Formats: sequence, C-alpha cells, structure tokens
Amino acid sequence: MSADAAMPGGAVAPRIWIGFAAMCLGMFMAVLDIQVVATSLPAIRTALGIPAELMSWVQTAYLIAEVIAIPLTGLLTRALGMRRLFVGATGIFTLASLGCAASTGFATLVAARVVQGFSGGMLIPLVFSAVFLLFPFRLQGFATTLAGMLAVLAPTVGPVVGGWITQTTSWHWLFLVNIVPGILACAVGLVALARQALDAPLLRSLDTAGLALLALCLASLEIGLKEAPQRGWLALPVLALLAASLVAGALFVRRMLAGGAPLVELRTFRDRGFAIGCALSFILGMGLYGSVYLMPVFLAFVRGHGPLAIGMVMLVTGVTQLVTSPMAVALERRGSARLLTLAGFVMFGAGLAMSAFSTRETDFDGMFWPQVVRGGAIMLCLLPPTRLALGRLAPEAVPDASGLFNLMRNLGGAIGIALVDTVMFGRAPIHAEALKQRLLAGDTSAAELVGLPPDALSGPVTTPVDPAIEAFVRPLVEKAALVQSINEAWALLAAAMFVGCVLALLAPAADGRPGPGPTH
Repeated sequence: MSADAAMPGGAVAPRIWIGFAAMCLGMFMAVLDIQVVATSLPAIRTALGIPAELMSWVQTAYLIAEVIAIPLTGLLTRALGMRRLFVGATGIFTLASLGCAASTGFATLVAARVVQGFSGGMLIPLVFSAVFLLFPFRLQGFATTLAGMLAVLAPTVGPVVGGWITQTTSWHWLFLVNIVPGILACAVGLVALARQALDAPLLRSLDTAGLALLALCLASLEIGLKEAPQRGWLALPVLALLAASLVAGALFVRRMLAGGAPLVELRTFRDRGFAIGCALSFILGMGLYGSVYLMPVFLAFVRGHGPLAIGMVMLVTGVTQLVTSPMAVALERRGSARLLTLAGFVMFGAGLAMSAFSTRETDFDGMFWPQVVRGGAIMLCLLPPTRLALGRLAPEAVPDASGLFNLMRNLGGAIGIALVDTVMFGRAPIHAEALKQRLLAGDTSAAELVGLPPDALSGPVTTPVDPAIEAFVRPLVEKAALVQSINEAWALLAAAMFVGCVLALLAPAADGRPGPGPTH
C-alpha cells in the first residue's frame, strides 16, 4: 500500500476501498455477461440468422479467450501495474461490448466476443490479487468476501437479468448494459488506484512461443470438452483435440520450468497449501458451474419455464449467499481454514445430493432447500481455500498465483459441464429404453414415474402399440428419462464435492495467518 493510502491505526484510506469497489464492479460485469448471454442465445440466433450448429461458438469464443487471459494476468500485473491493467482491461471489455451490440452477423459477433473474453478474463484474478496486495490481514477476509460474493452471485442473477432483457427489449441490450458500469469502473479506478511504474523490459521479454503453447493447450482443451458429450469421448476429433492440449501443455510446463522469464510461475505449486487450494478451486468450479448449468436445463426442458421464471427460481441461491456471508466472514477470521473448508464442501455436497432426488414435478418448492444449503456453503468453499492458496505467499508471487487459482476454478467448471452433458446425453436414452420395457411389461410404478395413471396399464402389452398412443407416451418417457439422467449428474457433482472434503483434510494446519502485508 502506498504511503498516502495508510491512515492512523493501520486503517485503509477510503480511496483504496473505492478503487477496490470499482475493480469488483468490473469483475461482476465480466462474470454476469457470460450467463446473461447464455440464457438469451436463441434470441441472438434469430436476430442475426446464425445457423443452429454455430450458435454455441458465441459462448465458446468468450470462454476460450477468458481461460487464456487468466494465467497471463500475473505477468501483465507485474509489467503494467494493477491500476493500468485494470483500467485497460475494463476499457477494452466495454468497447468490445459495444462491438458485440453493433454486430451484424456471426463473424463480427464472435470476433468481438473473443476480445471481450480476453479482457474480461483478467478481471477476476486481478481482484483476488488486490485483496492480498492492498489490504492488511484483518481486512482481507472482508475484501475476499466482497469479491467472492460478487463472483458467484453473478451466475445466479444472470438468468434473471438475461430473461428480463430478452422479454422486454432487444438483444443488443444484453451487451449495452455493460457500457455505463464499464465507463464508471474505468473512471473510478483511474482516480482511486495507486500509480505504479511501467516495467517495459518485462513486456519486451514476453515469451511468445510459450504464449502460443499456452493458447493451444487451453483452446484445444476447451473445444475438446465442448465437443466430447455430443461426439463421444473416443471420437477421433475429440481425441485429437485432447492430445493436442496434453502435448502443448507438457511443452509449456517444460518451457516454464526451464528458467528465464516465465509467463506463469509454476514453481508455486511446490507450496502444499497453494496446490491443495488450487485443487479445491477446481472442484468448486465443477460444483458451482455444474449446478448453475443443470438447474436451467431441468427447469426449461422438464418444467417448461422461460428465462425469467428460471432466474426467479435460481435467486434462492444468491439470496442465501448474501444473508450468510457475514457469518462466513466472522468464521473465516476466527476459525481454521482447513476445518471451515471441510464444512463448506460437506454442505455443498449435501446440497447437490439433495437435488439428486428430483421428480418430473419438482419446481420451486422442491429446489428451495437444496439451494439454501448450497448458498450457505458457497462462501465457506471460497474464502478459506483462497486463504490456504494465497495467504502465505510472498507478495510478488500473489498475482501469478491468483491467476492460476482462478484458472483452476474455470477449468473445473468446463470439465464439470462436459461430464454433466456426457451423463445426460449418454444416460437419458438408456433410461428411456428401460422405462419403455417396463411399460410394455405392465409395470405400474413405471407408469406413475412417467405421469400415466396406474390404471392405464392392464398388464403386459402383447400386441403392437397404437401409433397415437405411442406418440402420446413417448414425450412422457423421454422427459422421465431426462429427469433420471439429471439426477445422476447431480450425484456425480456431489461425489466430486466429497472428494474435496478429503483434500481439505490434507491441507496444512498453518492456514495463511497472518498472511503477507500490503506492498503498494
């Protein structure tokens, strides 16, 4: 912290809080943008005449650029300084949002989304770095809570915002809503954040070959995970993409460990607290992004709700998180990070497991308590692992480490969604066939499961089924099969959270207290 930011008694100057709030606003915008656009892809597709098979690239382009940018944030922070990087990234994100709104076709929209994703991807690790670089230990818990709450709240309120915009105005406003907050965040950050010297030699020493390997590794992984559920994990294109990711990743790691000026400081993984914290961040990403993905799928395809109605159901998680955050902060400041992490992952896993017993009639009431449990657990799954990962690192190591820590959560989300899709695509036809055979055998419990009255079956079916009856029953069977496969996906995510419980027990007892002091 700069001298002019210090106040009597070790307090933090108001302008530091104001600058940090501007950084949090920029981060919230970037995270919210992903979910807002995801819920409104059909509206964009119709407006721009984009072929159905290309529509998912509007999201994939953003996500690929984002995961490439996240690990580069540490180097760019050291080279440009926090103030310059934040204002630049937020400004580019805002201009790219304007470019998205002005797009007239698929190519221009995807190009703008790439720029948007790359600039927005830097904002999350930048904010979490600021927690440990701007604030003394006693305030880091509160600052982490503020940042973490906004980072996980954005996906929850995204469907509400996206649904409301889609239903009340044009698709352009999905992007134009970023303009005013972006300008405000840039202006406040420019005034409130401390100036830092530009490290031009570090920029000139940028390892372009290493950057190309990193981009190839992460882009191939993202595309491979996207294609695997539909094509099959053993399909040649998927295997080629995953192999390319593996080879490029291995070459990148070798290059980074060889010395010189690495893009990403991978030696930080030698710290047990950081390594376990990153693993926990990866697992949290699976559960967090997987659950935010599964709920709209269930509510849209099983319950038939629109984007706005889906968002209103999902608000329960966000509201619970807001209500329980002060308690999480108090516990994090006084309790063991290892034990609090264990409690958080147990709760989150339990909340996921509770959703694994859904039926075709489950709606707001049936989703209420599982969301309450998960919402109450989120901050315990985020705050203590952040402390474990970053709390005892040297200040100069924090920017790189923050990028890696946040990258792991995004990769966990990508892999979690791919596994969820695999379960749904792979298991739903199997369940549908099993239900069909049970109905043909006269199983009344199967009839009840798909929504038929028990007396609809009078015994085993021995004659060909009337086509009209088959046309009526088939959608019911498919919906019931989808519910069963979604329940299995919930169970898979719950199992991942319980693996996190084991990792929490392996975390070091020294959990990052008192942590590094502010440095600038």
